[in-house]
Amino acid sequence: NRQQRHVSTKTKHKKVTTLSLTSQKRRGRKISMVTAYDYPSALHVDRAGIDILLVGDSCAMVELGFETTQPMTLDQMVHHCQAVKRGAPNRPLLVGDLPLGTYEFDNVDIALQNAYRMIKEGGMDAVKLEGGCKARARTVKKLIDSGVAVMGHVGLTPQAISVIGGFRAQGRTAKRARIILDEALRLQDA
Repeated sequence: NRQQRHVSTKTKHKKVTTLSLTSQKRRGRKISMVTAYDYPSALHVDRAGIDILLVGDSCAMVELGFETTQPMTLDQMVHHCQAVKRGAPNRPLLVGDLPLGTYEFDNVDIALQNAYRMIKEGGMDAVKLEGGCKARARTVKKLIDSGVAVMGHVGLTPQAISVIGGFRAQGRTAKRARIILDEALRLQDA
């Protein structure tokens, strides 16, 4: 009669929320964030007390062997989000990256439908999307107004790698830096 060993996912840390992050920032406390794509990594993140865990579309390159993030599908992202949720159900705010082609359309209802999949099927607390143009800010506002927490991503945006010409530093001139700052502020205001 062998007893089955079960890996406990209980932690002593409270669940991180967007409100608790705002409170941390106001108090001047540092906020920690890491990326994970699988159950065992997520277990360690949960136990370590990390604040935010991103399931990034960088999984395409790190775990699946692609040269860019562009081939990653929504179904693949949901799969990895589910594994991470099982490993880190207690502490971190879980953020799922919306992959290329799931939110860029003028029809923000498509973005909302895909974001809901990440939340409902993937078990995420929030979604992440790239870019801060005016259309993207409208999408972010629609998502937030519909109850979906959103993390923006500006600067080096891997989904646009074919447009920006590779993985290289962004904002190196005052003009480009100002564009990135404007995008960040636009997302913040959404």
